[in-house]
This record gives sequence, structure tokens and C-alpha cells, in this order.
Amino acid sequence: MATGPEAKKSRVLSGMRPTGRLHIGHYFGALQNWVRLQNDPAYECFYFIADWHALTSDYADTSGVAENTLQIMIDYLAAGLDPAKSVIFQQSAVPEHAELHLLLSMVTPLGWLERVPTYKEALENVKDKDLHNYGFLGYPILQCADIVMFFRRRKGGSGCSFAGAFEGRYWNR
Repeated sequence: MATGPEAKKSRVLSGMRPTGRLHIGHYFGALQNWVRLQNDPAYECFYFIADWHALTSDYADTSGVAENTLQIMIDYLAAGLDPAKSVIFQQSAVPEHAELHLLLSMVTPLGWLERVPTYKEALENVKDKDLHNYGFLGYPILQCADIVMFFRRRKGGSGCSFAGAFEGRYWNR
């Protein structure tokens, strides 16, 4: 078994949507653990601000997204995330996210998205926002693109059915 720098590290990918200011629940619910993981040599950590994800439900008023993005980055650093130990980035600053999302959305059957339980629940329960748009419907594809960007294909695939559909149509010919 390999040890030291040549050992295979487990990857961690997580992000937060800039839909408002962070609070103590974010610290105890996620950030505290993120700092612990970045300090563990067994992990390679990628933490991001999911500003495109914020647009899927807050598209009607995007006025706070830019400021919240900046404040969340400040909070990440204040909580102890260290750019020397983790990759910290803004989702929209990586154009490949949008490109992969587009490609995956081209091959994903509409019925798959319409059957996502959280989509149906949100349409029933969220009354203060109009969620009848592709951004909200296609949210799982954007999540899949995030995952596929940072996790190399393994024997079992990426764990994302949307990516599996793409691979089946284009890479396995």
C-alpha cells in the first residue's frame, strides 16, 4: 500500500449557494467539518460558492448574489478554510461547469427530471417563487456536472445517471 504523497487521496467536493448570509448553523453544519477535512492528509478538498445554483430558484431577483458571493468567500476564510490546503472557487468562474451542464442537459430525458422527488415536493410546497423554469427543473443536471468535473470516472462510473446517459451515447461507441 502506498503511503506519503503518492498515496491516493479521497476527494471531497462541497459548496454553498449564495442566497443569503452565512450563519452559525453553516459553521456547525458544514464549515467546521470542511476545515477538519482540509487538515487531514487523506483528503483532497474542493469547496465552492455555487452561484449558478443560486440562480435556479432566485432568478427573479439576483441583486444579492454578487455581494453574498463575496461575503461567503470572506466567511469561508474566516472559518479557517485555507487556499493552500483546499481549492476554493466560485462556480461561475469555471466555464467548463456550464459547458458540461449543457452537454449533459442535451441527453437527459425530460421525464427523468420531472420524476425527481425534491422537484415535485418543491413545486407543491414553495408558493412564494415561480419554480416552473428549466433552471429549477435542470438543477440535478447542474449538480451532476459539479460532481463529474472533480471525480474521475471509476469502474462504477460517476454515480450520476445523467453522466451515464452521456457516456452511453457518446463515449462507449
